[in-house]
Amino acid sequence: MQNPVLDIQQLSIAFQQGSQRTLALKDVNLTLYPGETFALVGESGSGKSVTAQAILRLLPRTITDYQSGRILFDGKDLLKCTEAELRTIRGNKIGMIFQEPLTALNPLHTVEQQIGEVLALHKGLSGKEARRRIIELLHLVGIPSPETRLNSYPHQLSGGQRQRVMIAMALANDPAILIADEPTTALDVTIQRQVMELLKELQQKLGMTILIITHDLSVVRRFAHRVGVMTQGRIVETNATELLFKQPAHPYTQMLLEAEPKGDPNPFDPTSPTVMEAKSLRVWFPIKRGIFKRTVGHIKAVDDISFRITRGSTLGVVGESGSGKTTLVQALLKLVNAEGEIIFQDTNLVPLKNHDVRPLRRKMQIVFQDPFSSLSPRMSVEEIIREGLDIHQMGDRSAREQMVIQAMKEVGLDPDTRHRFPHEFSGGQRQRIAIARALIMEPELIVLDEPTSALDRSIQAQVIELLRHLQRKHGFSYIFISHDLKVVKALAHHVMVLKDGRTVEQGDAATIFSAPQAEYTRELLNSAFNF
Repeated sequence: MQNPVLDIQQLSIAFQQGSQRTLALKDVNLTLYPGETFALVGESGSGKSVTAQAILRLLPRTITDYQSGRILFDGKDLLKCTEAELRTIRGNKIGMIFQEPLTALNPLHTVEQQIGEVLALHKGLSGKEARRRIIELLHLVGIPSPETRLNSYPHQLSGGQRQRVMIAMALANDPAILIADEPTTALDVTIQRQVMELLKELQQKLGMTILIITHDLSVVRRFAHRVGVMTQGRIVETNATELLFKQPAHPYTQMLLEAEPKGDPNPFDPTSPTVMEAKSLRVWFPIKRGIFKRTVGHIKAVDDISFRITRGSTLGVVGESGSGKTTLVQALLKLVNAEGEIIFQDTNLVPLKNHDVRPLRRKMQIVFQDPFSSLSPRMSVEEIIREGLDIHQMGDRSAREQMVIQAMKEVGLDPDTRHRFPHEFSGGQRQRIAIARALIMEPELIVLDEPTSALDRSIQAQVIELLRHLQRKHGFSYIFISHDLKVVKALAHHVMVLKDGRTVEQGDAATIFSAPQAEYTRELLNSAFNF
């Protein structure tokens, strides 16, 4: 057996905020060996990220109490190192990739400045020497024409490119260990696969050890050598990946492995009346240049899209970032101007003014991707759910309160919690609040914009089952926007695949999943189901 490159022994950490003390890690033991990929898995709040940040002592010093344990690296206990010693290790011998590259990268610095800062601090490189190394790193992580990206800012890069820049920064000083904290969560399935394949390739070239923090078991199964399962601040099971997936020993591990999206869409009547129909829908954004801002071209965000959705059915809209999914939703809800026809309740919405559309909006509701940012932190749950009733003046105050209570019961929330605020709820509960806010308006159509992508697998399964239950009970039609094809398969009756604003393929969901006609659709399915 090789000597470990990192050895965490009996680590316990508590957070102290005022008089409240929370034990975040409890006797955590974790050993990493040279050249291996170790996956630390578990649901939100299990302690995964706390463990990763504790290795580099990135936890807030004012509230963190390292109660006991050791973190041994290169013969040193990192818990006893001075700040000066830690600075020689962070980003140099141990690199880290954070979950959301757009927030982890400095929006005011170019790609060259951000990678150059790492090289200057640890290697003393500057000028032409630093630029050569930056171009080499960008080439290494698969950025095309890296010389043209040196002066780009983070917002000018795609999600996959931003993540590659983060990887380049982490690899700048050839670290022995790379910690990747949820590196693929915010990415499309094809980009997820590219990023993980890239990390695997770089690991083989550089011989580094990777600690990956994730709740995506598809990533774990394909790329990890060993797995540690974490819950409530403890590692409850560690094993080789193949053995853990075949013979999970701990009940929590068994629950995680069984939490994949399951089941089939609800039965529906194909002869049901049409709820919404789009005909030759276009959303083109003009490109203006010159002193007089003349239009020199167009960004064709949505280009000649047509579909029809019937009562009680679900249309799944899939495609990578930039394919036009979000712009399509905005057009359907009259949030951006469009050309063509959008027929809802026998009315073409396209030529209508905002005040004419407002009465119809009650019957068209939306549930957003991130439940935390879509709920006002200053409003109680009752106020959030009731807001639509207040705007449309539906019932008196007493009736509205009863409607809120009923909506909360329907989505599985305790009505007694209606006076609390969003931060007092878990991610899954917040998404149920968002669903209740849409449900209370008694809509005919609910648009679901990536409603499960920010949730753990077990919570995803609960939300999917809830959506199916509500559809069976109320006969809603759903437009389900997602890049997670496993979730789409569990909910959608019809699927529309978008690429560059155009429809690549659409039709019956079962047919598309079993026999896709377009090469792009086959690529998406291969990335999702053969990850």
